Amino acid sequence: MELAQHRIMENGEAEEMDGETSARVALTESRIYPSHPAGLVKKRAYIFDGLGNFYNKEWDLADLYQKEEKERAVPEGRGNEFSWYHVELPKGNQKLSQSAQDLIGVLCPPLKLQDILSLVSNGPFCAHVDGALVFRVNSPGPPSSDFTFRIAARVTENSVITVSLGRVPRLGFSRMGESLLSEIPSVESSPQFRGQQKERSGIVIKEHVLEFLLTMNHSEEADNPVPRSVSNLVVHIIDTHVDQLQDIVTKLEMELDSVELDLDKGGYALKKQMLDDRRFPKLHINLQRLLQVIAHGEQVFLRVKEKCSSKRWFANEDINSLEELIGRLRRLKENVGFIVNRVTAIQAGLDSWQSEQINRKLYYLSFLSIVFLPLSIITGVFGMNVGGVPWTGQDAPELKDGFRNVMLVCVAMLLLVLLCFIFPALYTRVAATWQNKRALGRNWSLNRKSLLRRSLRIGDNERGGYLRI
Repeated sequence: MELAQHRIMENGEAEEMDGETSARVALTESRIYPSHPAGLVKKRAYIFDGLGNFYNKEWDLADLYQKEEKERAVPEGRGNEFSWYHVELPKGNQKLSQSAQDLIGVLCPPLKLQDILSLVSNGPFCAHVDGALVFRVNSPGPPSSDFTFRIAARVTENSVITVSLGRVPRLGFSRMGESLLSEIPSVESSPQFRGQQKERSGIVIKEHVLEFLLTMNHSEEADNPVPRSVSNLVVHIIDTHVDQLQDIVTKLEMELDSVELDLDKGGYALKKQMLDDRRFPKLHINLQRLLQVIAHGEQVFLRVKEKCSSKRWFANEDINSLEELIGRLRRLKENVGFIVNRVTAIQAGLDSWQSEQINRKLYYLSFLSIVFLPLSIITGVFGMNVGGVPWTGQDAPELKDGFRNVMLVCVAMLLLVLLCFIFPALYTRVAATWQNKRALGRNWSLNRKSLLRRSLRIGDNERGGYLRI
């Protein structure tokens, strides 16, 4: 810009239009935002009429602020309508900067860089940014982990913008006829009873579908109550986040129950595989991440309740609902603590089992040493060369049984050692007597030295010497 102004000052009015054109082109080029990658970032937009009805709408976020400014000038133009824009980031191994670029491509304009950073950064956050209430609960773990949760929202009086990592169950809305839970189920019959159950009708529910539904603590999207205000929508978003955490905790409890049953049945291969895979230390780290997410949620949602209590458009019933959700998070944190204790107990049991296996192997080695110890003693005895050893007949010709004499000495030493192990009291008494005798000798020597020094000092005093201070 300074260069363009300098050219304008030098060339006069002839190049003024060119300078303005180049400045506009540069400004336009600087505002070109990268487009979001197709198929990776998902986005949905809803509009609510405030009477319990909702409609899907186009992604017109760029025109949202202009509409809100016009409606602020005419307060009765909008009524109770409000909009919701949701962005779903891909759950993969991507950097946080890449997620920020995806949000810039989707939400800019009208959002600014400070809005993007407040939505995508890690850690807990709740504050007013550019006149809107922004809160987030983003865990700093790897995005591909099942224990990494990220939910952020930007709330105004007439619109809500949310960002999540991966799909959040029951977060969106769908028509009532699309719900599986509203159908009449039918059990899949075995071949031998198919003829007897032909008259029954309904949707057949597979076993794996039932197992999945049993791990869920909530209904489907079609069963969600449609919010009638922005405060209802905020409570719905936080409620789905708490339900997602509850689903993870329920799934962990069921997995731990099955693992405990398998461990009770025994099985060397299963326990060895669990120890080699380091399954429970990894699970312990994931549980600590989950506890961090729950603690951050409790902290952030409490601040959201405090800030929303002063909003005129936030209903008192929704304030009470937020208080109940905070209480659910506290109870959920206690349940995760119980799961951590169970995982610690299972890991301790596996460690004790591993130590028992090591002790058993050491017992086998000890048994082998017991078997080969007499053989080594025999080979050592008959392989001795007693030539040159005193008391073996080399110096005195009358002593011819040198081998017998050495064996007698070995037997005497062995008997002494056996007496010390068989009668430990005798060994303790002998050792104590020897230590007392040694201590008395040491004290006598110290007293003698001190007595000699004292006598020398007295002699020095008598001779008129100086005392050492």
